Amino acid sequence: MLIVTSNEIPGHRIDAVFGEVMGLTVRSRDIGSQMLAGFRSLGGGELPEMTKALYESRQEVMARMVNEAQQRGANAIVAMRFDTSEMGTNWTEVCAYGTAVYVLPLGEGAPGATGQSVYLTKTAAQQPAQPAQPQQSAQQQQFTQPQQPAQPQQFTPPTPPTQPHQF
Repeated sequence: MLIVTSNEIPGHRIDAVFGEVMGLTVRSRDIGSQMLAGFRSLGGGELPEMTKALYESRQEVMARMVNEAQQRGANAIVAMRFDTSEMGTNWTEVCAYGTAVYVLPLGEGAPGATGQSVYLTKTAAQQPAQPAQPQQSAQQQQFTQPQQPAQPQQFTPPTPPTQPHQF
C-alpha cells in the first residue's frame, strides 16, 4: 500500500476514489511509565516511555487505516494525516486518516511519468498473467466468506542519536 501525505502521487494517475479511511485508538497511560516519565521530565530531554507508546499507537492506527482501505479495494492512500488529542488526564487519542484511492503508474512517454512509474509499468508487464477466476452467481457470492487483506509490514524506526541536538 502506497501512502503519501500529498494529494497526488507523482507518476501515477488516480483511477478511483473510495473515500476517507481512518484508524483510531485511545490509549491510557501506564501508571509506572507515567511516573518514570514524570521524574525524567524534571531533567528535560526525551521521554522514551512516552515516545514508545506514541510510536506504537501510530503504527496501530496506520494498520487499521490500511486495512480499511484494502477492504474497499484501494492500493494507495493520499492526503494522509495524523491527529492526536488528550482525553482527560490519562487518555490520548491517536487518529490516522486519508483518502483511499486506486492508482495506476504512468508508463514511459506518458505526460507526468517518473522513473519509478516507468519501472513499475515495465515490471508489471513482465509478470505472468493471472488465470481468470470463474464467475460466481449472486447466490454463491452471498455465502462466500470475504478474504482478509494482507497485514501491512511493520516499520522499524531508525535508532535515534545518543547525543542531544545542539541549537
